[in-house]
Formats: sequence, C-alpha cells, structure tokens
Amino acid sequence: MRKQIIIFACFVLIYSHKISKIMITFLGKCAQNLIKCLKYLLTGQLKFSSVIEQAVSLSFDSLPISLIIVFIAASVITIQVAKQFLMSGAEAYIGGTIMIVLIREIAPGFVALAVGARAGTAISAEIANMQVTEQVDAIKTLKVDPVGYYFTPRVVATALTIPMLVLIAEFIGVVGGMYVSHITINLHPQRYMYSAWAWLHTRDLYISLLKASIFGALVSLVCATQGYETRGGAKEVGISTTQAAILSTVYMLVADFLINLVFYIA
Repeated sequence: MRKQIIIFACFVLIYSHKISKIMITFLGKCAQNLIKCLKYLLTGQLKFSSVIEQAVSLSFDSLPISLIIVFIAASVITIQVAKQFLMSGAEAYIGGTIMIVLIREIAPGFVALAVGARAGTAISAEIANMQVTEQVDAIKTLKVDPVGYYFTPRVVATALTIPMLVLIAEFIGVVGGMYVSHITINLHPQRYMYSAWAWLHTRDLYISLLKASIFGALVSLVCATQGYETRGGAKEVGISTTQAAILSTVYMLVADFLINLVFYIA
C-alpha cells in the first residue's frame, strides 16, 4: 500500500510539474502579446470604432447572463446566512455582509467568468478559425501586426467595459439580497440598506473595479492567445476553444488571489 501511495505521489508531482511548465510557457506568450498590443496602442493605430464594436459584442451582449448569475448568487448567499443571522440576533448585518461579499468577490469574479464563458470562447474560436484558414497569414503579407490588429481592440474593450458591467451587477446583487431577505425573514428593506451603506467603503469599490478591468483584459488576452496558437483544422479549433475557457478561468483565479494578497493582506 505504501509503495502504491509513493508511486501515485510521484505521478502527481511529475504531472503537476508538466502542467506548471506548460502554463508558465503560455503565460510568457501572453506577456509577449500584451507588449505587442501596447505598442500597437501607443503608435495610434487603434481605431475607436473597432473598440466600440468589440465592446458591444463582448460586454454588452454578456450583460443579461452576468446580471442573472450575480442576482442568483447574491440571493443564494442571503438564503444561506439569513436564518443564522436571525437566530443570533444579527439580522441587521445581512445587508452589510452581502455588500462586502458582492463588491469584493462575487460581482467582479462572476461577471468575468460569465464574459469568459460567453465572449472569451468566441474570441478564441474566431481567431483560431482565422489562423487555420490562413487569414492571419494574409494580414502579415500586408505588413500589419496580426496580434496588434486582432488583440488590441478586444483587450481594450473588455478592460474598459467590464467594470461597468460589474457596477450594474453589484447594484442588482444588493437589490436581490434585499428582496430575498425581506421575503424569507421579513427583514425591513430600510434596515438592510442601512447596514449595506454603513459597510460600504470606497476603497473596496475601487479595488472591485480594478479587479474587473484586470479580469476583462486577462480573459481577452488569454483567449485570443490560445486561438492565435491554434494549428490544424476544425477539430483543433474546438479543442482550442475549450482550453481557452479553462485557461482564462485558472489565470483569472490566480490573479484574484494575488490582488487580494496585495490589497487585503500585505
């Protein structure tokens, strides 16, 4: 039995090392593409109309599903904590608890996951299809940087507009928590909102918007890079799209951990 455990542990370590190496290599490619995007942006080649087009396609069209997810998440958390708070006589703090949880984690994280699941995979599939059909090579023959041309509008659009989605989602989440607490434990909306406003800090709001901007740019960058690295045919496009969804989620969670470490621990 001990021998089997040792063999399994060695297998896990080798596999983890391999996965870590792949992810670090991919992260290096993302960093290189980000530098190219910044060069493309700073040279004034980016068109404002393309940013607006991508903002509508990636962020505005993701608004309904983002709001639904955050509303349901806030409602479920309220259901989970409302009875316990009521039993301990702390029902007046439900609004503040929901406000803190929403602003710090749920709204920026869930909105970014929703955008990654809907729009990020679309970015990966679109660029991967361009790669396998040699449209990227055609752009190169015109002496246009394909990374700057394809990546920059998407990265800029998501970095600027995801914070707007997060603000709306935070409002919807707070309202959802208020409604659920009222119908479950008959908590008066005034007491709920008083607690929510009392616990709200502008610092948390700024960090939330910073998270949203970083998550949006990261999701676009990772998904676009994954699509750009695609080679082969239609089968590889599907595989690349799946990998883009997984990688964007993993990198976003790592970024979330690091941001929390910097602002709330250090």
